[in-house]
Amino acid sequence: MDFIFVLLLGLLWGSFANVCIVRLPENKGVISGRSSCPKCKKKISWYDNIPVISYMLLRGKCRICNKEISTQYLIVELLIALFFLIEYFYFGLTLTTVLLFILTLALIIIFFIDLKHFIIPDVVTFPLMIIGFLKSFDPNLNEIFPNYINSLIGGCFGYGIIWGVIFFYKKFKNKEGMGLGDAKLLAVVGFWFGLESVPFVIFLSSVIALLVVLPDLIRKTKKMSTQIPFGPYIIIGNLIYLLFEDKLKFFVI
Repeated sequence: MDFIFVLLLGLLWGSFANVCIVRLPENKGVISGRSSCPKCKKKISWYDNIPVISYMLLRGKCRICNKEISTQYLIVELLIALFFLIEYFYFGLTLTTVLLFILTLALIIIFFIDLKHFIIPDVVTFPLMIIGFLKSFDPNLNEIFPNYINSLIGGCFGYGIIWGVIFFYKKFKNKEGMGLGDAKLLAVVGFWFGLESVPFVIFLSSVIALLVVLPDLIRKTKKMSTQIPFGPYIIIGNLIYLLFEDKLKFFVI
């Protein structure tokens, strides 16, 4: 029964995440107002807005205009439900699990917004930084979280390393290299998982980004100066770090 509850919780929050992904880049409120079809702009009835089920029954199309609805809606709901289940499986019904639920929800929102709009909303990263630091004062939390000193240093270092890249790139190239949104996101990583997580995540995210972009560079469909959203790679790098934390530390030692 607990797993069913967590699954339903993940699907519901996944639906809310989709609202945030659509509305935050447009500076719209995410609490009030019914959802509407992105194509015909007509309001969606509650029975057509049930996570996963409505999408499957409507075969991914709007009931009113019959235009296709992006699979992103389905993917986001399933992703959050899956991560919620995994986190509950490993940590049970604990404060650690609740914190990871919050982090998962926020990072998936950031992932899809940055992927499409090349922006990372402050309204998401600032609360994450605050929560990441405040939680570090609780000595009873799972060991995946650092103490408050490590958290503070990690957050500052995460922000500072990207800020430094931006500063020196602009100084020598006279143009923007990365955005401050990436600096704030890496600060989130530092506040949540401590100083030692930052070098791993920046390295992993850089390698993954290069591997993804490399085929386009070879085909010359993109240039080294082409703008890419780096936030999703930071998030993927953070996930890899959490999955293989012990092995990565051992490899470095």
